[in-house]
Amino acid sequence: QVQLVESGGGLVQAGGSLRLSCAASGRTFTTSHMGWFRQVLGKEREFVAAIRWSGGNTYYADNVKGRFTISRDNAENTVYLQMNSLKPEDTAVYYCAAAQFWSWMVATTTAYHYWGQGTQVTVSS
Repeated sequence: QVQLVESGGGLVQAGGSLRLSCAASGRTFTTSHMGWFRQVLGKEREFVAAIRWSGGNTYYADNVKGRFTISRDNAENTVYLQMNSLKPEDTAVYYCAAAQFWSWMVATTTAYHYWGQGTQVTVSS
């Protein structure tokens, strides 16, 4: 059982930066692959980034590659999403999630069994 709580969302102007955090509880965090997803009203939840339990493998959606960085600190049971060069299109509710199996499926919501409540990110133009 993994419980996730996101934080760090807020308002930022285009071109700015924001750092999201996802605090996890439970010993299983260190063996869980973590992902970030985002969702806007009227659209399906979309993949943003994922990181393997070891931290040695990361995967990004094409539209955030080079701007966003996912990382984790297993000692603190926390996964981060550093977002730079933010665009208005990045506005969404951001969710962190935990998956048990690392594969190409980590880019899909079905791979994740635990989800946080989400944190709002708004980028103004």
